[in-house]
Amino acid sequence: MNTIKELNFLNQKIVYDITRFTTTDYVGQISCIVWFVSCNFRCLYCYNDDIVYTKEGRYNQNDVLVFLKTRIGLLDSVVLSGGEATLHNLIPLCKEIKKLGFKIKLDTNATNLKQIKELIDLDLLDYMAIDFKASKSKYKEITGTCLYDTTIKTIQYLISINFNFELRTTVNTSLLNENDINEMIKTLKVLNYKNTYYLQNFLETSSNIGNISASRNIDKTKINNQGLIIEYRN
Repeated sequence: MNTIKELNFLNQKIVYDITRFTTTDYVGQISCIVWFVSCNFRCLYCYNDDIVYTKEGRYNQNDVLVFLKTRIGLLDSVVLSGGEATLHNLIPLCKEIKKLGFKIKLDTNATNLKQIKELIDLDLLDYMAIDFKASKSKYKEITGTCLYDTTIKTIQYLISINFNFELRTTVNTSLLNENDINEMIKTLKVLNYKNTYYLQNFLETSSNIGNISASRNIDKTKINNQGLIIEYRN
């Protein structure tokens, strides 16, 4: 049974929008995406600037549950994204999503390890995708934060408990070049990361936080995978 505090969380308008159908955001699953408002990063390449800067969403979490009840048997899973979803207390919503029989994937910058641990301990997460933003030397420049070590601690934790997750990096070569990517791969090798590492191209849109444009494609011949499984996404 939900506590009064949890019910109050569910009434908060912290959902920017709902993508009602996708087959690409959680591989092998038919999903929807719940986009949470606000973010603690200001990534230069981010094209979700409207979500990042918004403090109040169009929907509350009960609206999400009403929608999901109409999708039982049609969707397999729910992707929690943003913005940064873990800025909000996700536990009450995840409990209700699980009661409806859906799997849950979390997209995150991995800076709220406390909540991630709680969600995993309560068996509320099935999969995670972590945005490994940059090398340590460029992390502050690209994200506007000094939270590199926090992200690394979360990655280390997930590896230590053998949790199912992926790492991905958005690449704009005016910000991250092949040397930077190789530095990041070296870090992942030291951490003993064994899952797929996804390198995804920067998507140029009408606006982004850093007002940057598309740059040259990454030169794959200069990437030293050091034994990691690397896949390139458009």
